[in-house]
Amino acid sequence: QVHLVDSGGGLVQPGGSLRLSCAASGSIFSTNVIGWYRQAPGKQRELVATITSGGSGNYADSVKGRFTISRDNAKNTVYLQMNSLKPEDTAVYYCNVRYYSISDSRYLEFWGQGTLVTVSS
Repeated sequence: QVHLVDSGGGLVQPGGSLRLSCAASGSIFSTNVIGWYRQAPGKQRELVATITSGGSGNYADSVKGRFTISRDNAKNTVYLQMNSLKPEDTAVYYCNVRYYSISDSRYLEFWGQGTLVTVSS
């Protein structure tokens, strides 16, 4: 079983920065792709960024050049550094891990509880 805890959200002015953290329990964390998603009011959840076990990041076009995803496998934690924040970045941000469980013979997926980011003056 995997338990994910998201933190670091808050209220920030446009142009400001925040760093989100996703702390995980469970041995599968360090060997799988971790993703950050977000869901704005009235909109569908969308993928923001992913990071491989080796540390390679991929980003949605809307955040490229502004957000950086990183991980510390020793701490079982993934970070999302968000710079140059815009009002349209306002959303609840969730971390996610999805992996194939050999013992269960199926894919398992886990989500953090979410952390609210509000970008407003």
